[in-house]
Amino acid sequence: MNKRIQLLSIIFLGFSSVAFSQIKEEKLILNKKREPEIKKIEKKKTSVETIKNYPPEEKSQNPVQYRITDVPAVSDFKTSTIQGQDVTPKFEGSAQNNYIQFGMGNYGKILGDANFSKTLENKIEVGVDAHFLSTQGLKKVYDWDSKQSSTTLGAFLNSYGDKGKFNLNAEYGLDSYNYYGIYALEPADVDLDQRVNQFKVNGYYDFYSNEILNDVRVKSSFLKDHFDAQENQVSILANLSKHAVEIGKSGINLNADLGVGLDAVKSEFAILDKNTSNFVNLNLAPKVTFRKGDSYLMLGSSFAFLNSKNQNLMMAEQMKNNKTYWFPQAEFQYAAADEFKFYGGVDGGLKLNTYADLLQQNPFIVSDQYLRPTETKYHFYVGLRGDIDEMFKYDVSAGYGKMNDIMFFRANDLFDYTSVNRSAYNYANTFSAVYDNGNVSDIKGSLQYFPLANLVLDTEVKFTKFDLDNYSDIYNVPLVTASIGAKYTMLDQKLMLGFKGIFASDRTTNSFVLEGVGNPVTYLSTEDTNDKVGGYADLNLSAEYKIHKNFSIFALGNNLLNSKYQTYKGYKVLGAQILGGVKITF
Repeated sequence: MNKRIQLLSIIFLGFSSVAFSQIKEEKLILNKKREPEIKKIEKKKTSVETIKNYPPEEKSQNPVQYRITDVPAVSDFKTSTIQGQDVTPKFEGSAQNNYIQFGMGNYGKILGDANFSKTLENKIEVGVDAHFLSTQGLKKVYDWDSKQSSTTLGAFLNSYGDKGKFNLNAEYGLDSYNYYGIYALEPADVDLDQRVNQFKVNGYYDFYSNEILNDVRVKSSFLKDHFDAQENQVSILANLSKHAVEIGKSGINLNADLGVGLDAVKSEFAILDKNTSNFVNLNLAPKVTFRKGDSYLMLGSSFAFLNSKNQNLMMAEQMKNNKTYWFPQAEFQYAAADEFKFYGGVDGGLKLNTYADLLQQNPFIVSDQYLRPTETKYHFYVGLRGDIDEMFKYDVSAGYGKMNDIMFFRANDLFDYTSVNRSAYNYANTFSAVYDNGNVSDIKGSLQYFPLANLVLDTEVKFTKFDLDNYSDIYNVPLVTASIGAKYTMLDQKLMLGFKGIFASDRTTNSFVLEGVGNPVTYLSTEDTNDKVGGYADLNLSAEYKIHKNFSIFALGNNLLNSKYQTYKGYKVLGAQILGGVKITF
């Protein structure tokens, strides 16, 4: 029976690859980070009971490195001109905390990773982490420089005490790339350089029990780019809780939680309008949960107390604002059976849009941004999830919400119509954040299938529709995104194969047509407010073979449909890429 299931699974994978090869456009992905996925280890910030069982001895054998990051909404992979997330297989049977990895591929691609850690006395672990990725870019497509590189250097400390776990990590990152997406002009050899330096220090303390003080997190960031933009950010979060309080003999347990957070961000830009912004936001999120078995009812709310200041050369005086926000928080789940769990609820919140966050979404923004927070007044959702015979896991939901200051990216025109020696961002090749109020509707679903012990299939689909007050369409946001993946181990877990496909529909954007007149040349600009950037299908394959317990060889195939599709208007990605290398673990 197992052989039949295995044969059917291999046929399914082959059919999937053939089917996807018919899609005309595709997408690039290369992953390099080696830390655990935060969405799989980070504790939920809800009052649903969390069972903690952290024996320090066990945890010291295979420590978890916590990183405070934003979780991608659709998948662990993202589109990028040189990298996305790692498609390198990871052997689950052994911890690989100490390793060196090196690889090379076409487009002048070089990949290097290293991680070293050592456990000292008193259950203290220290280590360093380094990653490097570079490419020579699209030399045959652009007459100007499109090379890119990304470097990350970090150090961490993990300590396991009698009552909790402490993690401290520091990281320096340097992203060096070019504003190469020039579509409206034909310049010769120009300097399009942009460099972003960022230094982060994060601390995390997690108590083994849920008694009163649950966990405390502190994170800070210091950013500076090539055009002297600077941003300092600090965030403090404490979760207080009291769980598993029995209510009589009803079998219902009460969980009480209180989240207290403080965020402070100061951003300063040195070019164009010279925007500056300063935000201080205090958050309180009380909630209680009544739980019986797998069914529960959570009731709560969240409060935000925001102090904001904005200033630029266009304003006569500094704009100050003090405002208090209230957001509903509620969720229920009715577990009819393991296979069918109905759930629904309402939530909302305030998100501070920082320059660092914007660069993660779109690195080609100009180094001068007017920053405003995005408010989700409310978001209602209902869904169904379940686990069928421990073979299928699914989650399907639909939602509707009201938002203010929805942030998206609009293409910039020329900033100077007569300049001869143009700056790197002055070729109609950058973007700026714009904001609008409106409604959002979303439908999403995910499925995991485990036909064999050594085979995992998964897929995710998300539909998101915005109805804005002032813009007819939201710019540079696809209506539909999807992903499909597979992981398969064989030869007694010596060989691991991986597949990841990422898909997105067309996006609406604005763009410009430039016409030069006179001598010296003065440009006339015409804006198209309904231009399209084509959708894509990005297929990736990976393989790693363990020749020895300490030595592996690997190969990655990215953007295998060889489509130089665009991430944003003018910014084409690399075509089909093949990268191979070796990995040594200690």
